[in-house]
Amino acid sequence: MKVAIYCGSAEGHSPEYANGVKALGVHLAKQGIDIVYGGGNVGLMGVIANSALQAGGKVIGVIPAHLESKEIAHTGLTELHVVANMHERKAKMSELADAFVALPGGVGTLEEIFEVWTWGQLGLHGKPCAFYNINGFYDPMFIMLESMLHAGFVKQSYIDMVIKANTPEMLVSTFQTYQAPQPKWS
Repeated sequence: MKVAIYCGSAEGHSPEYANGVKALGVHLAKQGIDIVYGGGNVGLMGVIANSALQAGGKVIGVIPAHLESKEIAHTGLTELHVVANMHERKAKMSELADAFVALPGGVGTLEEIFEVWTWGQLGLHGKPCAFYNINGFYDPMFIMLESMLHAGFVKQSYIDMVIKANTPEMLVSTFQTYQAPQPKWS
């Protein structure tokens, strides 16, 4: 299994984020789950890659050429794909991955997980999408999703399709039992 990880190019202000990401990287490696991520060696991107590699895991990076020097492309990966742009990065990560996980991050992290979540809602794939909720990082967003539900813009089945996990074990076990919902326009 290969899991696409979307996360920050910064580590955040709390050491709990990096510690939680390290634990996840080690757990995924020990479970034989490969990581597909943005290819950088900075922030939580570097933390997830380094922790998985140090635990004997395989890590595949996908980085756009214009970010190769800015995000400091990780040179010690199992594989590194340099692509032309962000659209190609997201397409390549989606092609390689069997599941998608957002760790703490910023606008780019949200954009990436929301896109693959939308694709799943539309039936373009049946892969799990998850939020790894370290220290309640995504709790305010979950409240916003409930607001969208109550306002009539999102169906309960599409909120329920998203995995919310706060431990590595919970995350991996939900991948194994995931059932994609009926596509929106079927």
